[in-house]
Amino acid sequence: MSSMTLDRATLVTFVLRLADDHLVLGHRLSEWCGHAPMLEEDLAMPNMALDLIGQARALYAYAAEVEGKGRTEDDLAYLRREREYLNCLMVERPNGDFAHTMLRQLYFSAFMEPFWKAVATSSDATLAGIAAKAVKEVAYHIRHAGEWVIRLGDGTEESARRMADAAEALSIYVGELFE
Repeated sequence: MSSMTLDRATLVTFVLRLADDHLVLGHRLSEWCGHAPMLEEDLAMPNMALDLIGQARALYAYAAEVEGKGRTEDDLAYLRREREYLNCLMVERPNGDFAHTMLRQLYFSAFMEPFWKAVATSSDATLAGIAAKAVKEVAYHIRHAGEWVIRLGDGTEESARRMADAAEALSIYVGELFE
């Protein structure tokens, strides 16, 4: 994608959508801190949340720069009305149980990995730089969430049921990732 081929408003909207997705999902994942099913997850999930929030910060800073209206990344992240956020609905879904959270993370990360890989080749140097870092982080997110989805899906009757319930609940939100 080249910023030269997009008008300023379209580029700002595009970057804000990405930033909002990452910020909201980062905050959702951070809700597990101190509540995850095991100590390792109490460390892993906030780390993934920090990756997402870091990506959001870089995107918000870039959107503010492109917008050119004197707003900062904090203005864009925290000083808009709720209806001004452009995130997809999947990322704002309540965590529910651990299976739901892991499957949501896998869906989002599996979408973002090829997306970030493509953006890393962009002629827009800022977006390419953000993407190059994000590709490394999202690879871990996929591996981590994927292992949990398999473990829960192949686990006990209860964990398999919860994973099936999560798949059913989240399936209606997957298409929005492609908009």
